[in-house]
Amino acid sequence: MNNTTLLKLLQLSSSALPLGAYSYSEGLETAIEQQTINTEQELLAWLHQELSHGAIRLETALMLRSYRCWLAGDLEGLTYWNQWGSAVKETAELREQSWQMGNSLTRLLLALEGNHDNNHLATAIKAVGKPCNYAIALGITAAHWQIDQHSAILGHFHSWATNLINAGVKLIPLGQTTGQQLLLQLHPEMETAATTIAKLTDEELYSCNWGLALASMQHETQYSRLFRS
Repeated sequence: MNNTTLLKLLQLSSSALPLGAYSYSEGLETAIEQQTINTEQELLAWLHQELSHGAIRLETALMLRSYRCWLAGDLEGLTYWNQWGSAVKETAELREQSWQMGNSLTRLLLALEGNHDNNHLATAIKAVGKPCNYAIALGITAAHWQIDQHSAILGHFHSWATNLINAGVKLIPLGQTTGQQLLLQLHPEMETAATTIAKLTDEELYSCNWGLALASMQHETQYSRLFRS
């Protein structure tokens, strides 16, 4: 990976990217409120389970399919996987999060690339339409910026884990150093998951996400909350 591509990967996975990711806890706020998660080790176990069996695996596999459709010029494939991604969301809140972040990323990408000859980019985004799921928008962006697949997956994992660990730091609460230690401990699992997900066939796409789905459903009516979902 050259320096320009590396910088684009860092930009894409940065928490400073204005997509609103910081406003979501993905069910963590409910889990902590109900004392399902009380410590850093319980938070680490939750994140490990997500990487092994949860929605983040499915989202990452969806991102890869978007990435490959972009490279192949397969606009029908992009549309199909975007609709598929909406259909498999367990709750309205998780779906709304994906749509909001996906639409934000496509708008941002077009704004960043507006001074270049990107008819193909605009055509692909128009073909996907709105709402656009975040994984689809992320795959298009990574492929357009020529970020290799493995690096794109790791960047996606890093962004996801950073967001949820920061939520845990605020809610449990934990110290900032503890948060960094948790992120470091997740690195081996991220590497393993990245290798596994890259090999999944369409027939192998699944997630076992009951805990997240129930927490997300209950979060909507939680009495007091800091996060949108």
